[in-house]
Amino acid sequence: MKTRVISALAVAAIAIPFIYFGGPFFVIAIGVISILGFIEVLNLPKSHSSLPIVPTILALIAMLVLICTNFDGNNLVYGATYARLIYLVLGLLIPTLFYKNNEYTTKDAFYLMGAVLFLGLAFNSLIVVRDKGLPFFIYLILIPICTDSFAMIFGCLFGKHKMCPKISPKKSWEGAVYGLALGTIIPVIFYQIFINPITWKIVLGSLLLSVAGQFGDLIFSKIKRENEIKDFSNIIPGHGGILDRLDSVIAVFLTYIFLTTILF
Repeated sequence: MKTRVISALAVAAIAIPFIYFGGPFFVIAIGVISILGFIEVLNLPKSHSSLPIVPTILALIAMLVLICTNFDGNNLVYGATYARLIYLVLGLLIPTLFYKNNEYTTKDAFYLMGAVLFLGLAFNSLIVVRDKGLPFFIYLILIPICTDSFAMIFGCLFGKHKMCPKISPKKSWEGAVYGLALGTIIPVIFYQIFINPITWKIVLGSLLLSVAGQFGDLIFSKIKRENEIKDFSNIIPGHGGILDRLDSVIAVFLTYIFLTTILF
């Protein structure tokens, strides 16, 4: 527990200045974090075979372009333009023609495409939300933080009915309900005080995002189960890897991007 607390404080001390100042500093920080997340995906032991260096570097470049690009009216989804997606497809498929003995197959190429597209959009969403202003970023990140924290606390205190025992044995329905309630109420109060008067759309959106965060947590847990690992890495002592800490955050921010056309 001591290691976990110290690690959490150290991560917070590093992250808060980048979040506070935003702009290029935040983009650079997200770029570095995304590289670490990309490495964790490449290191999944059962999801794919060994990948050669050239397509791996091409995939990494494609991911950083999707994440760090500016967005405008020509974009499909913020940083993902047609040109960048075509580069992603051709840049990862064409090299399969030049490798022998199954060193790099079309299956590997499609795995890299999926990883790049998912991670690219996920980390780009953090930049998009931060560009909307610091208060809104804090509101949105409070949702997964409060949901996860209170689901764990109340799950330990009152949890009797397992939610998904084969995927995440410690999660309970009781914890999920408490996490959903407080993961909605606390961010909504913050929104009311620091951003704008709340509306039913904000309340409903916060509720849906809290649900999305819990689904994100379970999805990433399933990935780990399928690969027979406890954590994506051990880069954060006591917490695991980058994707272990950002699983529900990624789900919330991606869902927010989706909901902007409906609620926000």
